[in-house]
Amino acid sequence: MKFNELNINEKLKDKTNELGFKELTLIQEKCIPEIINGKDVVGQAETGSGKTVAFCLPLLDKITPGDGIQTVVLTPTRELCVQVTDVFKEFGRTLKIKTTSIYGGVSIEPQIKRIRRSEVIVGTPGRMLDHLRRKTMDLGRVRFLVLDETDKMLEMGFIDDVEKIIRYMPKQRQTLMFSATIERNIDRLMHRHLNNPEIIKTKSQVDSSKLEQVYYDIYQQTNKFSILVHLLKSNADGLAIVFCATRRECDVVEKNLRVHGIKASAIHGGMTQSKRMKSLDALKEQKTDVLVATDVAARGLDIKNVTHIYHYDVPKTPTEYIHRIGRTARAGANGTAITLLTEPDHDNFRRVQSNEELNIEKAEMPEFEKVSFSRKTDHRNRTSQNRHWNNNRNYRHKNRPSQNKHWSNNSNNQSNNNNRNYRHRNKNSKKSY
Repeated sequence: MKFNELNINEKLKDKTNELGFKELTLIQEKCIPEIINGKDVVGQAETGSGKTVAFCLPLLDKITPGDGIQTVVLTPTRELCVQVTDVFKEFGRTLKIKTTSIYGGVSIEPQIKRIRRSEVIVGTPGRMLDHLRRKTMDLGRVRFLVLDETDKMLEMGFIDDVEKIIRYMPKQRQTLMFSATIERNIDRLMHRHLNNPEIIKTKSQVDSSKLEQVYYDIYQQTNKFSILVHLLKSNADGLAIVFCATRRECDVVEKNLRVHGIKASAIHGGMTQSKRMKSLDALKEQKTDVLVATDVAARGLDIKNVTHIYHYDVPKTPTEYIHRIGRTARAGANGTAITLLTEPDHDNFRRVQSNEELNIEKAEMPEFEKVSFSRKTDHRNRTSQNRHWNNNRNYRHKNRPSQNKHWSNNSNNQSNNNNRNYRHRNKNSKKSY
């Protein structure tokens, strides 16, 4: 089915043509007519399937400019919030429909001003609740609610926040849910808030015949990073995503990759919003070759031309593994998913392999050069923090009359040690009673 065959505003059709959209994806073809007809919809689709356009176009067609907030889209992460906002702005511009993104980590005041002029709000649950409690946002006229990446939103613990936000909306509305998986907790949410929904499932966008899945059984954990560097330099075509289990590990791996001449950027929930957006901009502008990410931060981001997925840390479940590898081998292109397996990963890897649909073969260990790896990524910050703390401590001691006579320019450390030893002796004496 072609976009020009849709029963929507001609200006929206012209925009799709301008952007080079011709044929609808499967999720778009199945969802758009149902949404146009006013049905509640649950769509099971992965990142990159075109689901944002699947709900954006029919909703924009129903919105009345200048009539207040009529549509709310909830997303689990700030990056997905920005990405969905960009799509609504791109298409909504032709209809003079304004969209505002609402997320934390940035000043709330500019958001308050933009909310007053917007018909569409795309937000993360936490910041949405902030506005509702401050009464800076009125959802009393909302006619359309979209829960995007619902499974990840619930996995991140946003279920209570989502429920609270829904209470601010009219019960008579059209509700849409999109999720990569439909599990029991999503099923409960669906029955509570959707009215006889149309459930639409699409097959994976990943072509298993074009996806190579291998693992390297690394006996010495200290060789793990060296093998990653070797593989990244050997497979330099296209974009690679390296998945890590924690924010800390993301930072460590990203900075060590840069030390060894690999253009890498990190993205995770512990980064400031400006740094996260800088990493995404570097990807869009092809200034980076490797994205080092946590599962949560990367979820929902539609990243093009990914040829290699590296599991630096093995995911805990087959579902997360499938989410990761779903970013490559798309649209007829080849892709490779590589797992770096060390002793601490074996339990997780067994759980992943319990999915019989996954065919992960053992790869022969390559010859690689041993490279340096350091975990001291925040040395500069820690030094400045310690210096500031010492200055404050010295200031406090200098203002204590009973201790002034112990201080001199050459005896600060000795005095500190004396005081510290005194405290330890007191602690020890207490323990002896």
